[in-house]
Amino acid sequence: MVNDVVVKNILRPARSRPLIAAALSDFWFLMLLAIIAVNLLWAFTDSAPFAVTQLWRWLPALFQGIGVNIGISALAMLLGTLLGLVVGSLSLAPSRLLRTLTQLWVQTFRNAPVLVLIYFTTYVFPFEIVLLHWYIPFPDWIKVVIGLGLPASAIIAEIFRGAVLSIPSAQWETAQSMAFRRGQIFRYVILPQCVRRMLPPWMNVYASITMSTSLASLVGVHDVVDMATIASNTVARIDFTILVYFTLLLFFFFYCYPISRITRQLEKRLNKH
Repeated sequence: MVNDVVVKNILRPARSRPLIAAALSDFWFLMLLAIIAVNLLWAFTDSAPFAVTQLWRWLPALFQGIGVNIGISALAMLLGTLLGLVVGSLSLAPSRLLRTLTQLWVQTFRNAPVLVLIYFTTYVFPFEIVLLHWYIPFPDWIKVVIGLGLPASAIIAEIFRGAVLSIPSAQWETAQSMAFRRGQIFRYVILPQCVRRMLPPWMNVYASITMSTSLASLVGVHDVVDMATIASNTVARIDFTILVYFTLLLFFFFYCYPISRITRQLEKRLNKH
């Protein structure tokens, strides 16, 4: 039976109030900027230049497109996390062969350009899967998820391995002296601390993956960049083109900036302990 007192002493939870307060402060600041921008657009729509009027018309399509990007980033991060935890665990195995294979995986996908991986997964996987008499489509957005999940898995594998190795060996020895089994030590002592150590770099990887989803339009995915391109070609005015792509920049900024701020707060908390 696990000694709860020992586990609680090893895993001392840090106060979350400063982190929550900072996150809420940044959130309300960004919300205030968004409200001001929307109110300005609403107030000046009737008398605004043609480009602003057209942007207002295309905003629903752009919001729909950014939803596709966020969905792809979330699924890619889920895939990368699952694969990364498996690869990271195998990299700590006693078997030299397993360690060599995991290092090959990490070095291959960590050093491969994201765009090359997206094109690779787009053309190496079929456009549809034949199962008996049924034809199951294999859409491009799933291929992009795989293309983004592979490099994420390599990075997360290294993050997980580094987090495990950063735990002082004295904690292993203390838990073993209290008759904890290896699985119990890993589950109740090591893994919770690894989660805290992994969270800031994990969030950085997610922000990077989110920004990389802008490459999805190159393989035919109807994301926010593709919507902006369609809008730009339809209106065919340079002022509107500049405005619509500036709007895309704001979309990604407002989504990724809070992640960056929370990551900094988490890193500060970890550095204090």
